[in-house]
Amino acid sequence: MDSKPFKPSVKSSHEAAASYVRQPRQRMPSNYLLVWIDASIDQTNKDCKNTLAHLKNVINDVILCTQPDQCVQVLKQYAHERAFVIISSALGQHLIPEIHGMPQLDAIYIFCGNKFRYQEWTQNWTKIKGVYTNVKDICQALQVALKQCEQDTIASTFLTINEMASTENLNQLEPVFMYTQLFKEILLEIEYDRKAIKNLAACCRKVFSGNTIELQLINEFEHDYRPQKAIWWYTRECFTYKMLNQALRTLDADIIINMGFFLRDLHQQIQQLHEQQVSSYGGKYFVVYRGQGLIQLDFEKLQKIKGGLISSNTFLPTSRDEKVSLEFARRASTRPDMVGILFVMLIDPCIRSVPYASIKEMSSFKKDDEILFSMHTVFRVTAIKQMDNKNQLYQVELQLTSDDDEQLRLLTDRIREEASGSTGWQRLGSLLLQIGQFNKADELYNVLLEQTSDESERTLYYNQLGSIHLNQGDYEKTVWFYEKALEIQQKTVSSNHPSLATLYNNIGMVYNKIGEYRKALSFYGKALEIDQKTLHSNHPYLATSYNNIGNVYNKSGEYSVQ
Repeated sequence: MDSKPFKPSVKSSHEAAASYVRQPRQRMPSNYLLVWIDASIDQTNKDCKNTLAHLKNVINDVILCTQPDQCVQVLKQYAHERAFVIISSALGQHLIPEIHGMPQLDAIYIFCGNKFRYQEWTQNWTKIKGVYTNVKDICQALQVALKQCEQDTIASTFLTINEMASTENLNQLEPVFMYTQLFKEILLEIEYDRKAIKNLAACCRKVFSGNTIELQLINEFEHDYRPQKAIWWYTRECFTYKMLNQALRTLDADIIINMGFFLRDLHQQIQQLHEQQVSSYGGKYFVVYRGQGLIQLDFEKLQKIKGGLISSNTFLPTSRDEKVSLEFARRASTRPDMVGILFVMLIDPCIRSVPYASIKEMSSFKKDDEILFSMHTVFRVTAIKQMDNKNQLYQVELQLTSDDDEQLRLLTDRIREEASGSTGWQRLGSLLLQIGQFNKADELYNVLLEQTSDESERTLYYNQLGSIHLNQGDYEKTVWFYEKALEIQQKTVSSNHPSLATLYNNIGMVYNKIGEYRKALSFYGKALEIDQKTLHSNHPYLATSYNNIGNVYNKSGEYSVQ
């Protein structure tokens, strides 16, 4: 191994400013897509504009098509999103046989002037949810379907007993398990101001451009939001819930960081309510439920983890009402590609590993008896039972893990080691590098570089940017960033400081890779000089330096060195 770990010579004295704002894509992958296909669509027409506005209020991403082949192309392009199609009766009879079998297609809604004329024909296609004569009824049907989808798409990570035991190799873990834990820890320790709210509002306006109702809500959020209303905003049917959960599902670092203050406020409000409510449980175990669907692949993973762990990567809504939860599971089980799951969660109120609270009084829906868990809640799977032999319906029993769960603690400690750094942002960047998310790491380190004037931090960030480009195979940029780090470090530490040896070694490694052996030997030689002066004779870094120099001579064909 050529390289040595780089450590800045001076520990950072301050946390990076919490104004990391990256503009997201104009179209945020929302997991839901609505395709409206009709040969008579005219976007300049007033009625068409009104219909589009109503539809966008339910599903922000609406794509208009006037030809059947356009619809087919769109569905193929967005194969990883759950799609809904509104189609005229004239086009439907020809197009539906072609698209009905696409797994990404969730439901079809026939939009026409004569409801009864086509009802018999539509019975032949299970994904056709009805024939509608007005957009209001379609929107109501879409809202019901989306509610089920939102239940089904709460992201979870499954960890087998073997994976938990593999604390030496984090590559065997799903990255989302590490991401969400580190995001949560990092974002909870950062202080935010009102500027963060304005930044999020600006970000949201780009995502929801053209969506009149959401834009009004974004304006309201920007002017009226307070930390004490985080739960109210989360439970409101608007951009906050949609964006946060989707960003946590897809690990969209841009959106997660932009929403960092909201994530923190939501967690802290749940924590405050938990502290107020915990005594009301009287130390007695209680049960909450969650009904949802799992795709077959995820269900197969779930079946393998009895005794293992399941982690919710988003905030987790649950209910005290078993019947309501079971209905969600039953509806999911009717889909051929889904398995209905009723999660039965046994909660010991004495366990304080994660906050949870009844949010009925804080929710925008006062009727719901909901218990909301903070993100990255981890449960142990204790039993999996089939509930109905005729349908794909299962009951999965879970138990909330405690802080002293040894397997989970060892795994958590190992993950934290991977994310080294003296600030939260540095730890996040380190983790992104470790798991190969180089583009996200590049964005983060460039922002951190712009925000700091601390020379030690600048050296670290230049070095990390060099490592990113090294992993991407861009050696010219790698050398540039490493030499910038060296230039700063030479001004701030003594000529024999070990950190200089690391930087010399890194630069030598790049020159060795690109065949510039004389330059490689020069930098490796400088690293060796420092190591010889500062390390004891049997230190492994000395062996690394000798090996690096020997490797250059071998590659250059100079087998005899005087």
